[in-house]
Amino acid sequence: MMKRTMKHRYFTILSLLGGLTLPAQAQVPGITVHSAGKPYVFNPAFVVLRSADNPGLALKPAGIPKVAYNVLTWKMKDRSKSDFRQQKIDASVAGDGFDDKILRGKSEWRTANIYNVGEQTEMLPVSAVTKGDTVFFRYADNPAFRLSAYSITTAKPYPVLHYTFTPLQAGYYSVGYTGAPAFTTEQAAAIWQPLIWQEKRIPDAAYLTPAFMATLPTTMVNDGRSTVGVLAAPQELPFQPLPTLPNSRFGIALRTKQQQLRPQIYAPMPGGYRSKMNKGETFEFSMLLVAEPLDISHTYQRIAETVFGFKNYRRNDIASLNTALDNIVAYSLSHYAWFIDSLKGCAYSTDVPGAVKNVSSLNPLEIALVKDDAAMFEQRAYPLMEFMLSREKFLFSLDSTQKIQSPSRKLRGPVAPLSELGALYATFGRNNDFYLQMMQQEYGKSRVRNLDVKEKGNNWINAMHLYKATGDAAYLRTAKEKADVYLKQRVRTAQTAFNDPFAGSFFFWPSYTDRWIELSELYELTGDTAYLNAAVQGARNYTLFTWMAPGIPDSMVTVNKGGKAPMYNYLRSKGHTQMYFPEEKAPAWRLSETGLTPESSGTATGHRGIFMANYAPWMLRIGHYAKDTFLINVAKAAVIGRYRNFPGYHINTERTTAYEKYDFPMHEHKAQSVNSFHYNHILPMASMLIDYLVTDAVTRSKGAISFPAEYIEGYAYLQNKMYGMRPGTFYTEKDAQLWMPANLLRISNVELNYVAARKDDQLLLAFTNQSGQPVTTDVTVNPQLVKFSGNSSVDVFAGAANKLQDSTFTVTVPADGIAAVSLQNVTPQLSFQHLLLKNTPDNSKDYAKLSTGNAHAMLFKLGGYGRRLYVYLEDDDNKVRRATLHYGNETMTDSTYPFEFTVPLKDGQRIRCWLSLTDINGKTTQSEKVTLGKKE
Repeated sequence: MMKRTMKHRYFTILSLLGGLTLPAQAQVPGITVHSAGKPYVFNPAFVVLRSADNPGLALKPAGIPKVAYNVLTWKMKDRSKSDFRQQKIDASVAGDGFDDKILRGKSEWRTANIYNVGEQTEMLPVSAVTKGDTVFFRYADNPAFRLSAYSITTAKPYPVLHYTFTPLQAGYYSVGYTGAPAFTTEQAAAIWQPLIWQEKRIPDAAYLTPAFMATLPTTMVNDGRSTVGVLAAPQELPFQPLPTLPNSRFGIALRTKQQQLRPQIYAPMPGGYRSKMNKGETFEFSMLLVAEPLDISHTYQRIAETVFGFKNYRRNDIASLNTALDNIVAYSLSHYAWFIDSLKGCAYSTDVPGAVKNVSSLNPLEIALVKDDAAMFEQRAYPLMEFMLSREKFLFSLDSTQKIQSPSRKLRGPVAPLSELGALYATFGRNNDFYLQMMQQEYGKSRVRNLDVKEKGNNWINAMHLYKATGDAAYLRTAKEKADVYLKQRVRTAQTAFNDPFAGSFFFWPSYTDRWIELSELYELTGDTAYLNAAVQGARNYTLFTWMAPGIPDSMVTVNKGGKAPMYNYLRSKGHTQMYFPEEKAPAWRLSETGLTPESSGTATGHRGIFMANYAPWMLRIGHYAKDTFLINVAKAAVIGRYRNFPGYHINTERTTAYEKYDFPMHEHKAQSVNSFHYNHILPMASMLIDYLVTDAVTRSKGAISFPAEYIEGYAYLQNKMYGMRPGTFYTEKDAQLWMPANLLRISNVELNYVAARKDDQLLLAFTNQSGQPVTTDVTVNPQLVKFSGNSSVDVFAGAANKLQDSTFTVTVPADGIAAVSLQNVTPQLSFQHLLLKNTPDNSKDYAKLSTGNAHAMLFKLGGYGRRLYVYLEDDDNKVRRATLHYGNETMTDSTYPFEFTVPLKDGQRIRCWLSLTDINGKTTQSEKVTLGKKE
């Protein structure tokens, strides 16, 4: 029950107003809540659903066109009520997160409409008695059950309605609260039912969202003045055990029989947890009656903060984000990270046996630059650069019969999106003209890169990136013109259907919101606040997918009982072995999913909270621009204090500290069983942490720290900024180059994250305190990475620091604040970064097409680091048995598909090359000869 002492500034409760008319009964008043000067009446009306037999509750794929989502359904004996048409699922829909029991269950008569389930008895009170601030409602006797209810009208922040239900006959029961205000679709300015119905995308049936799939346990309607909802009380959604379908105590709905919109709660769910009741058994349930003079996203925020206690709740506690980043980067280069060199890709056997999948070459390229790591460049960045230019799709499989997630085995690139081509063009000093040529080609066509989603090239986002690459104002005009149309049609017009052309199909959460990330990029480029406002709106809508419930208790939780970590059923079914971690107690807040999202609408049932929170740095930045603390707090909740190393993908079965352990990912694939490992996520996660670290320093310094960035588009939700390709600003210092090699600093207190940059004889350091207490701690700079002299010293930009002793100084950082210093007269020991960033203008020829084998030859100009010749054939082993590359006086032969060649070259070297191909019939053909590296 809610505390009665909490203050609420938005509305007052006037009980005993409004009311409903009862057949042959006196009028019994409802509970009236005033919001924005308007009364909203919550009547004490219920419906009791009863089934003698188990109604067979089960999740099934909804038949909503273009939408992947699972909904609750029930068995029907009456075929006339069997209105559920299960979505047809083909072979491509399989893998981690997809449950065959849901997707491919046997065909039977079912309904997804809560109003078709069981015998239904509407219950209206016959009398009401007021005692102080509590109204007691009495209902007529029924031979099958007894119902009583009371309301505490002055409870804060919202009135409480509580009922007690006692069956007089054994059976399966559900009690639905149906007395909230109802609205026509015309009266509704916006609606929300987790997880997929928002704006004015109204459910096409009376679907029931189970508690474990409700990021907040309510549905909501906004009538243009206020938002109305019926909220399950926090105790009805406990923290332990982790919410799942089997322990979900209730469901929430929005549609009515009359096709109106009315927030409703059904507890228990028919056929769900505790719905089977014996005679005389008692079931009680509490709910809160919500009316807020706010839009839906701000009501969501207010409920999260005032009812479920959401706040700036996380801190590093177990390790700094820099430690996690260093560990993840080291792990990404280990054999445990399962990179398949011959295929230039990350193993994707979690989902698609034998396949590899990459996200972007920009992730490892950024890591190589920022961390000054040549091994990362050679082993990951450069191979992925070749992959992204040659492959047709992100998912590559040599098995032509493989259908899961629709892979490709074709070399018909580039799979790299136009934005990635632009970022590569910029990173290497605009010297590789083939990137620009590819950008212009991709702008004029459509392409399927991931799954079966077709992307149109000629859009405002790609026009924006072409402007950044070329400086051609015509592209910027096009970007703005098309974006302005987008604002009118998509952002300022509430969506009523799942038909956003940018979405393709509705699966990952960015499909369901506006393109708020790219809108923020356009704002930064143009300074036009219309784009910022749209980005804020989209970001806030995205928070509706972040968990705000269950509330987090102030207690310790015992995990890994008996020394066993939870085992993910999907991996159990694949023969993975049990993992063991010590039984221990951990604070509940550290184990909470609050601030994370499920993976997607299609896999939300199995992937509750994913650690890939790439939205976090964007929310942090947009929250800073808009002074929106909710966005800032959601961003922090998603990232801070969750892991020491790569944590795998998701929270799914039980609460555990397994993800926190340094050695958690250090196991072979079949020995991972707590959660799934998508090896192509490792590098994007490292980019996400770099983005968060830099953005945190930028926002806390109020822009005094600033570094230029490119855009990592990837696919799905894997977007981040890319840093390290150009110098930026560090307080008064210009031309500061991000430089954060592994183990650069040893900091005594884990609550401090840091960003480091170099300039001449300076090392520039910014420390961000992730805790709510000031931190004073020692900082030691690794003397192997930075050389000191007798003249070395510390200058302070922000916070406080004492003088340098050897390579150690003490820094003081305010609570949730920043400190920044410059170490003067020191010598950073550079390894690789300065070579790759060396920009010597070079307009020599860097691309040629060879008709024989449909081959492509490219000359990579890698700054002062060197040059590479890359040649690949589109023709596969259905045509070609063997390919030989001739270059200069040397040859290289490849007898295995894919046919491709990489040749290191000396600086300034011209290369003359051609191909000899032997086809499957033994016939040899020689291509034309081309010369690359010569001046145009």
